[in-house]
Amino acid sequence: MFHKEGHKIIFITFIVIVASFLLVDNFISISWLRAIVMIALLVFLILILQFFRNPKRQTSLNNKQVVSPVDGKVVVIEEVFEKEYFKEKRIQVSVFMSPINVHVTRYPISGNVIFSKYHPGKYLVAWHPKASEENERTTVVIENETYGKVLHRQIAGALAKRIVNYAKLNDKAIQGSDSGFIKFGSRVDLFLPLDTDIKVSLNQKVRGGESVIAELNE
Repeated sequence: MFHKEGHKIIFITFIVIVASFLLVDNFISISWLRAIVMIALLVFLILILQFFRNPKRQTSLNNKQVVSPVDGKVVVIEEVFEKEYFKEKRIQVSVFMSPINVHVTRYPISGNVIFSKYHPGKYLVAWHPKASEENERTTVVIENETYGKVLHRQIAGALAKRIVNYAKLNDKAIQGSDSGFIKFGSRVDLFLPLDTDIKVSLNQKVRGGESVIAELNE
């Protein structure tokens, strides 16, 4: 299954590849060179297809848990001062996505969307310390009665030139369902209550909609 954000690009890429195959077959007479060009075109098509893949995930709905919004590697776990919405200290957990990861962004908890804002900005590498504040990004806050408020922030990187955010104010979010898409690698930050029980460690690989990032500390 492919994500809807990739349907147009996949179609155009397929047409270009087919046309290129015909041109290569007609205009390149050297067999080994023709084979190399055709293989390169096929590899490019495969890369496009894998980038926009949208595998089904089995999310166990649980209002006491926060699941990872994306696939990738945990690169930050630290206490920070969140400036945009909470304006107080929170635990930040950041997940970095490489270009080969699934790029669907999923809701980390179920609840009501109480804040959703897009910010234009720079395209620093996603792991840059100032990327969270200076890069193009979207901030979404979801609230439920059990866990409270959880903020997740999509952040563009050096390659990611487009962030897609589906979350609209007063939407009903369902944990693990699509909340957006980031094209060509980046990262997502989560901002959680200070007393939350973090269930991941640095450099751990996580799966969007399935891996539990944190749990309510009762």
